[in-house]
Amino acid sequence: MTTTRTAAAGKRRRASGVVLLLPVLAASLALGGCQLSAPDPATPSSATSPSAGSTVKTSEFSTLDAAGVETIRSTGAARLDMSSGTLDKAAVQVTPDSYGPEINTRGAGKINLTIVAPSGEITGESDRIRFNTTDKRTDFSEVTYFLTAQSAEEYFALIREGVQRYGIDGDSAERWISSTESAPEGKSDFSITSGTATGLDVNYDLRYDGGKDTQVIIVHVRPVA
Repeated sequence: MTTTRTAAAGKRRRASGVVLLLPVLAASLALGGCQLSAPDPATPSSATSPSAGSTVKTSEFSTLDAAGVETIRSTGAARLDMSSGTLDKAAVQVTPDSYGPEINTRGAGKINLTIVAPSGEITGESDRIRFNTTDKRTDFSEVTYFLTAQSAEEYFALIREGVQRYGIDGDSAERWISSTESAPEGKSDFSITSGTATGLDVNYDLRYDGGKDTQVIIVHVRPVA
């Protein structure tokens, strides 16, 4: 009987010891839990990673595929990258054998066109933009757009602006303006000597008819030969 009581007492003491140890162990785990779950300092978390929250950067330049042309029409703006001296088909997302689109918004407003050149920019408001090439070229041989004026004075101002900005031949331009001012009701088709101040060949092809309300300049932008 003595042996039985002793064994029972031993079990009670061990059980009490376990009960006492459990709160201590729980407290230790609670205190050390932050260290166990903390990330490795050498590995940046998603919040501190340089790429956290980053977005894909879209190009500032227009494309000439179907979606790109629709964007140009809907926004009324086009920005083309010819800073390398050419407009490559791959850069505007058209196939190598593509002839390029013609963008015509007559009756729906004009497009604010910007061509980024090797030096500066070529800009204009136009409701017709064309892209010339062949199915053998990997780039466009020419971008053509149309400037319009509602008076002779406005027309002459556009010509002089081209002289100042693009290096178009000023003497040739002034001779034509002087001749036209002396016969404002006449007609004239005249191509002013191109300017290359931007690193691109910019040609003003004049289509003047004094009997019409609207006068037209056809602007040809080409790589410098």
